[in-house]
Amino acid sequence: MVEAIEKNLQRGVKLLNCITDTEYCNTSIAPYYSSIGGHMRHILDVFDCIFEGLATGNINLINRKRNHLAENFTKNGNEYFQIIIEKLHTLNGVDFNKIVKVTDDLGMGVETVNYTLAAVLIQAHSHAIHHFASVGYIISQLGIELPDDDFGFNPTTPKGIAL
Repeated sequence: MVEAIEKNLQRGVKLLNCITDTEYCNTSIAPYYSSIGGHMRHILDVFDCIFEGLATGNINLINRKRNHLAENFTKNGNEYFQIIIEKLHTLNGVDFNKIVKVTDDLGMGVETVNYTLAAVLIQAHSHAIHHFASVGYIISQLGIELPDDDFGFNPTTPKGIAL
């Protein structure tokens, strides 16, 4: 699991290594006017929430740090990716079936539910892929080449078939 998550996060690193800060924080693309950096920071914030709550078993997805430097500068975004990837490596030998409490605001109030550690990591991984797909739209509109053919695609998506 850790290997698959890291492989996906490395796609983000690869993208950040080939774009400018101006491209990274560009918010000119309709309809949401969000930036590549905003998506990257958000992806990493979710993983950060998991690691912040792991010791106590209480993961609060509402308490995201929203690091504006990581959102606006590729150097800081890359540093944030490296921090999260390093924390992923600390999970070797951890019981992925451990029960953790996950808190989030679902839009109609805050809910806390039991997950396994594996489940919340899988959710964060799928969430990252989803945001990479949004980033793929932004970079295509900005005329930037995708870092690889699988960027923003779930591994279960059939190749060459319309969604």
